[in-house]
Amino acid sequence: IDGGTARGTTAIADGDGVLINDAGTMRMTSVETMATYIGTKVGGGLEFIASTDASDTATISFTGFDSSKYDSYLFTFLNVTPATDASSLLLLTSTDGGSNYDTGSSDYLVLYNGHRSATSWYGFDATSANINVSASQGTASGEEGGCSGHMFMHGPHLTLPTRIVGQSTFFRSAGDFGNVSISGQRNSSADVDAVQFKYNSGNIASGTITMYGMVNS
Repeated sequence: IDGGTARGTTAIADGDGVLINDAGTMRMTSVETMATYIGTKVGGGLEFIASTDASDTATISFTGFDSSKYDSYLFTFLNVTPATDASSLLLLTSTDGGSNYDTGSSDYLVLYNGHRSATSWYGFDATSANINVSASQGTASGEEGGCSGHMFMHGPHLTLPTRIVGQSTFFRSAGDFGNVSISGQRNSSADVDAVQFKYNSGNIASGTITMYGMVNS
């Protein structure tokens, strides 16, 4: 410390030190320790966990669940497009860190309400093998843009049925614009610690799926 007033633009990086006045004693601590402390004071809000860009990808999976920090999670979908026409984007859950995903014929319960250019539809399925993120999407010219939307997952760390609520918008394979609202749950009581997104037919051609944690304190 030389008393100079010049300010630089050197980036702060992990491992850097910060000088702290600790009750009159000057001590050096790390920026990681400072970040953790500030986080406990700020609290709440969304925290980025992971993001994946698809490029003819079979599945996109997320395992960054941490019950010590998050009670709920937000997944966002940006222009997620199927490689195969007339395909629906699906969500699957796992209770073993992603080694296996639940695909049984009655693993999920789903309630959906959809709208398209000329009409609307709704339904309920108490014995589903997945939870829909979108309905049947198109890939032809004029149907660009894929599926965009969001999905909240609440209390996956609890040994209760994990609840999921979401909404997405997309061009349907029929060529018109669609929107669907989804409510669902993993039926059996278990600790969900991984999720997977995939199409019911073919790969994920393009798009981005991002996971955020909702900080619990």
